[in-house]
Amino acid sequence: MNLPNSLTILRIFFVPLLVVVLLTQQPNWDFWGLSVHFEIWGVLILLAAASTDAADGYFARKRSEITTLGILLDPIADKLLISAAFISLVAMGLVPAWMVVIIIGREFIVMGLRNIASAEGLVIPASPLGKTKLFLQVLAGCIVIYSARHAGIKLLATVLLWLVVISAVVSAVHYFLMFWSQVDDRFKQRQSMPRVIEQKKNPQDVPTR
Repeated sequence: MNLPNSLTILRIFFVPLLVVVLLTQQPNWDFWGLSVHFEIWGVLILLAAASTDAADGYFARKRSEITTLGILLDPIADKLLISAAFISLVAMGLVPAWMVVIIIGREFIVMGLRNIASAEGLVIPASPLGKTKLFLQVLAGCIVIYSARHAGIKLLATVLLWLVVISAVVSAVHYFLMFWSQVDDRFKQRQSMPRVIEQKKNPQDVPTR
């Protein structure tokens, strides 16, 4: 258990805390005239969890502490956080359910493609579109949570939600194209291998004198 993996596990523990704050809409505190309601806590928890995502990757690379456990847990923690946040926002009536279906559906599709690629011994690198998608998801989540008590920013929240949906679809298509390109190359290699083996086993007749 190293520092990057500890940060990843901490991100997982943030998930139930965020769900409880959003669904109970508590706590709502007043300190000497300063109101700190549940939406502030929700935004802070989501930002803190997202910051651990950036931190664990940074420390893993800097300290050369990339482990199998970290590779396994990191994407799971990301998906748990985003899924829990947006499902809670649907329950609060702040986000249309169909948008969340697309956002979460994209994650399951990409996870399935990664599993297939891994089974074939293929490595598909993370694309900038995927990182942009995650940034937009966190930003949109924060703005939507804050808009629960501040109607003036609901238009901005709607715009960001549309950007999240669009980025999810575009990144999914891009990932599928990368996946298909590598799988297609692997399939073509497998088709050509029997021919090469057959040619080696049955060489052409050499003319005799």
